[in-house]
Parts: sequence; structure tokens; C-alpha cells
Amino acid sequence: MSHKRIPKRRAAVAAGGVAALGAAAILLPNAHASQGGAADQAAPRTLQAKDASDVASRLAHTLGDAFAGSYYDGAKRQLVVDVAGGGDDAVMRARKAGATVRKVGNSSAALKSAARTLKAKAAVPGSAWAVDPRTNKVVVTADRTVTGARWNRLQSAVQGLGSGMATLKRSAGAFKTFASGGDAIFAQADGGGTIRCSLGFNVKASDGSPAFLTAGHCGVAAKQWADSQDGQPVATVDQATFPGNDFSLLKYDDPNTQAPSEVATGNGQTVPITQAVDATVGQTVFRMGSTTGLHDGTVTGLDATVNFQSETDPNGVDTVNGLIQTNVCAEPGDSGGSLFTQDGGAVGLTSGGSGDCTQGGETFFQPVTAALQATGATLGDGGGAAGNGDANGAGDQSGADQQGGGDQQAGGDGSGADGSGAASADPSGAQGGAAMGAGS
Repeated sequence: MSHKRIPKRRAAVAAGGVAALGAAAILLPNAHASQGGAADQAAPRTLQAKDASDVASRLAHTLGDAFAGSYYDGAKRQLVVDVAGGGDDAVMRARKAGATVRKVGNSSAALKSAARTLKAKAAVPGSAWAVDPRTNKVVVTADRTVTGARWNRLQSAVQGLGSGMATLKRSAGAFKTFASGGDAIFAQADGGGTIRCSLGFNVKASDGSPAFLTAGHCGVAAKQWADSQDGQPVATVDQATFPGNDFSLLKYDDPNTQAPSEVATGNGQTVPITQAVDATVGQTVFRMGSTTGLHDGTVTGLDATVNFQSETDPNGVDTVNGLIQTNVCAEPGDSGGSLFTQDGGAVGLTSGGSGDCTQGGETFFQPVTAALQATGATLGDGGGAAGNGDANGAGDQSGADQQGGGDQQAGGDGSGADGSGAASADPSGAQGGAAMGAGS
């Protein structure tokens, strides 16, 4: 790797080419939704997704065992809360908070017990599961690699839980982490070749130094990272966790680095990131990554478990827990990229999934709230976590994706599924993406 002098100015890392126009069009300022009604009004309130997430968090605490999940109805802009047991008092409290209430049969405890059963009996590579509050069930997904004895094992475990508790579906693709060779943030793998990932969010480390978050499977694969394929390293891994969780904290090597708390979405546009927020099922979210640029979609599940095929053990599995599941597309090189909301909430870091940005697929994200809590970092401009992320990290740091620069699966050639790849009109003269700091 050749060396170059990093200019003493703010720069942006290439975290994607030209943004997808559909997603970009949605990222325009809009009027705040009406909150409507007094606090004790029984009719459901009109809420923005962030407000719905806050209400859901409070209700999860106040309703206790009666709370069985929630989701955001984007069409009606209402929070829907599942209540299992708890009697009329729980229903009344949820309605008083402004939620639409559904009485369901499966409690949160029962759903979590089902997930534990799956972990014990069916943690086969290529499988994933998450609680879907819209169906009040655990939805289990098997990718195309799950066949033969593995399929029979997974199917048997799901059937053992009963049709009222869990469902099983197929994914056309294969679950994989989304690191690849190409551009964006770069490192040399121990086994040779170039690894490409995407910067997630700039933060301040617990000692006040400038840093950023990206995927854990990127951080365990290499220690030093550059902002161009042939450039000198500009950041060093401080903490990295994969599997178990999937996050890394990298500190900028220059302590004078300016690390703006924003995501560049292409065409000179940026979204200021002001706080970390917990995801809500049904919420519209945006993903920025180095391969495919900007795409949007919906949160489909929370507390998801994904069993990736181990990159180091052909018979092994790298299990990651506590993830956000979405239908936002992603491809190799997008790993670690930003998942965020229109109003500047940092939601997640791209972990992996199946499919691509031509046919779609399932994608999974490490919650930012959990990463901040585990690392002690705060968002770049000082914003802390606004949720109760739980970092259930495992110390095992095996299985990092170390695909070489020649690996171009699922569109990993950096062109992006939408045919993009040209630099956008970012004010700093770089491609659109998560803003990366350079010395001031």
C-alpha cells in the first residue's frame, strides 16, 4: 500500500455512488405529524416513527409482562401495541398513551422462549429468526443453502413450536456478511487481498478522541483502515466484536481529525445525525453503503438472530444476536454502512443478509444504541444513545469476512445495482456516503 499525505481538511469517505433517486426523494423535509388529542384521549394518536418508538419503549416498561411487542403503521402513522393478558388495565394504559391495541395470544416471554428453543435446536448456518409483532409469531427464515438434514432439523424445530408460535419461510439468496474488495474504507487482510467496508457513523470515543463505528466483522479482519485503496491508514481498530454482536470502534490516527456527525446521501445532500434511536417494526429507514449508495425500506423484525456460515470453519457457524431485520437491499462492500432515519436518528450498522439491490432480500443491522453502550462512545457531535440497547457480545472474534479484492459476488464490483458508481456532487469533492474526518 503506497502512502499519501492526508490533507488537513474535512473529507468524506466514498460510502456509495450516486444515490438511488427514490430514496433521495423521500429524504426531504416534511411537516411534523399532528400529535392530536389530550394525553388521556382513548383514540389512537398520529405519531412520527421516532415518537412511536419512544411511546413503545415506555409502554414496554409500564405494561411489563402484558407487553407483547409493537409496530408502526406507516399508512395511518399510528403505533400498534400487542397486549397478551394483563386485563383491561393494560389495554387502557396503552390506549391512554395513544396506541392502537391488539389482544394477542403469545406473550413476550413465550416468544423469547421460542427463540431460545430455536437457538438450542436449530442454529444451522443459513438460518435466521426474529419476532414479528404484526403476526405475533417468531418468523424463521432459511436461505437457499439450508437443504437436506439441515432443512429437516430446522423444520422439525419450527413444527415443534406449533403453527401459532412460529412460521418457516425460504429466502432466495444466501446469508453472508457484506464485506468485499473495492473502494470506501480499506484494509489489507491477514491472508492477502483488500477488504472493503463502509463507514457507519462518526463518534467520540470514551476518552474524547475522534472515532467511527463500522461492522464488527470488518474490525476483526484487519487492524488498520484507510480512506482509499492505495492510501495510508487513517484509523485503527480500538474495539471489535464478532460474532455475538457485529460492531467495531475505530479511532482516527490524527487526534485533530474533524469527524462530522452526518451522512452524505449524494448530490451534495447530507443528513445531520443528532441522536441514536431504537428501531420500530414498520418504521421507514435509509441505508447508505459504499457499493450501492442510498436505499430505503422498512424494519421488519427486532432482536433477530442470524447464523452465518463461518468463514474460518467449514462446519462452523457465526451467530449474531440482537439484530434489526429489514427489507432494505445491500451488497458486498456495504458492511458497516449507516442505517438511519429521515430526521437524523442513527439506527444501525449494516451486518449482512441475503439478496442484492436488483432482486431485494433480507438484511440485518447491528443496533447503534447497543454499540454505543458497549464501547462507551457518543455520536460525533456529542449526541448519546436514546435507547436501551443491549450488547450481548461474545468474545469470539473468529469468522470475519476476508474476501479478497477479486471477489465480486452479488455486484461487489462497486458499480452498484442501480448502475451508479460516479462521484456525486459532495461539497468536499468526494463521493456520497457517511462523512469521514480528515485532520483540521
